[in-house]
Amino acid sequence: MTDFSALIAPDRGGPAHGIHLVDKDSFAGWLKGQPAARRALLAAQRFEGKTAYQFAILPGDSADRFDVVSTVKNAASLSPWCLAKLAEALPEGTYRLAEGDPGIAAFGWLVGQHRFTRYKKPKDPTGPRLLLTKDPAGVDETVRLAEATALVRDLVDTGPADMGPAELEATARDLAKEFGANIDVTSGDKLTKGYPMIAAVGGGASEARAPRLIELRWGNPKHPKLAVIGKGVCFDSGGLDIKSAGGMRLMKKDMGGAAHALALGRLIMGAKLPVRLHLLVAAVENAVSAGSYRPGDVLVSRNGLTVEVDNTDAEGRLVLGDAITRAAEEEPELILDFATLTGAARVALGPDLPAMFANDEALAADYLAASAEVTDPVWRMPLWDQYDDMLKSDVAELANASDSPMAGAVTAALFLRRFIPEGTPWAHLDTFAWMPAAKPGRPKGGEALGLRAAFALLESRYGSRNVQNAG
Repeated sequence: MTDFSALIAPDRGGPAHGIHLVDKDSFAGWLKGQPAARRALLAAQRFEGKTAYQFAILPGDSADRFDVVSTVKNAASLSPWCLAKLAEALPEGTYRLAEGDPGIAAFGWLVGQHRFTRYKKPKDPTGPRLLLTKDPAGVDETVRLAEATALVRDLVDTGPADMGPAELEATARDLAKEFGANIDVTSGDKLTKGYPMIAAVGGGASEARAPRLIELRWGNPKHPKLAVIGKGVCFDSGGLDIKSAGGMRLMKKDMGGAAHALALGRLIMGAKLPVRLHLLVAAVENAVSAGSYRPGDVLVSRNGLTVEVDNTDAEGRLVLGDAITRAAEEEPELILDFATLTGAARVALGPDLPAMFANDEALAADYLAASAEVTDPVWRMPLWDQYDDMLKSDVAELANASDSPMAGAVTAALFLRRFIPEGTPWAHLDTFAWMPAAKPGRPKGGEALGLRAAFALLESRYGSRNVQNAG
């Protein structure tokens, strides 16, 4: 992984290239204060301060000194991505903002320099671009956020042959070792008996890619219990209700929920939040073989609910149902789950906006406030009770999917709600975990969408508690 600590440091003076940030309203005033040589250079480049993320190199007082001017949407209120393009494109060196401090934009500076290089090395590797900040207290958290984001990207971008249930388990074990957490893995006969829906979904996979439930525990047992759950479908063929070739092409990313859960666990443990963390990943491959579960099968879930399989391609909610039941058995104060669950959420909200469902108004409000604070958008969707009827089954207590083409994201969330104990606050994030086109700081490929919002939510709830974490 990228050494993000080499990309940001406290500003203790010393030489650095200055970065001037302007917008369409402030550019003219800034330009008037520049030397004639700089004004002439910008005019020659037709730099007019109107196009966001345009930048130019400005000559300094010696051959090796220069400054940079870059346009942003709002120079007075920076977003996480205001410096990301500069971080990708500027020469190796040390930089500081000429006016103000980077704040939240430092995050984009860091992740803008991260590249997934497992299979393809960069043609023209460059050295690090170091950003100086006047907020030394924020350096460590910015690095942690970048590391967690890179973890999601790297896990999702890894080819499915190299990212199966065993590899997700290995990632969890690495986290446990790094932060002194405990880990338990349930597989084989114990999984079949204890987690029937997880076992059924993963039943078509080879022995080398056998299903499992991964559980990581960390923190002081006296602290509030928090459950974080991730859908870890390492590749989704659709099962016997097989997907089209186009629909299967990106299904290496169907473990994106697990990637988000593991990354959030890294953030929680790295920040030493005063919680007792129970992190669960239901890791399976939804494959086609003689062992695959079938449309029409009736599964008896861990909590005893009988579920008729209407569609084997609605597998994520099944594995999450058993994982949620396991989490609920320890009576957590809060349950958060992450899943690349439905195409319906993407039809409704597109790739950038994760669909957030919550059964608690205060939790939903806090989630949205945290999302706005860190500019990591989520959009609340309704748990519309009237749609529960869409999950009716003639032979079981509920079906895993609706026959209706409408409200697919809502009915999936309603299915999950059936496994949440009454009175337990719960939020579900249906995230895409993918960037279909590159943007500054965000290459095409795996992406953490809603991760920083979730961590900001937890920081707002637990970070201010004056408790010394023993874990």
